[in-house]
Amino acid sequence: MKVMLQHVAHARSGDKGNTSNICVIAYSEALYPHLREQLTAERFKAHYAGVVKGPVQRYEVDGLWALNFVAQDALGGGVSRSLCLDNYGKSLSARVLAFELEIPESLAGELRGPRS
Repeated sequence: MKVMLQHVAHARSGDKGNTSNICVIAYSEALYPHLREQLTAERFKAHYAGVVKGPVQRYEVDGLWALNFVAQDALGGGVSRSLCLDNYGKSLSARVLAFELEIPESLAGELRGPRS
């Protein structure tokens, strides 16, 4: 079944200059392999088409069921240089929660929040 990432994981973020750091943490160990397989650096960057202009590195933190993404040239030149008020790392981490994943029906009990 297709679900939004918000039902599979939560996200935390930070920003420094023109670089955004977004960590996506699965709600359970059973969900993590599906997150790791489907949320690649390439798909992450494509999700932010036109916003993240530089390279994206993905770091796997298997013991925490987490993926850490470092996105270069992602904040319109940097928070203090950009005229965009909504270009901070927090808005980027909120946006990733709309990413769609394919999760087996057998893991429906692991998902969080109401689904439509």
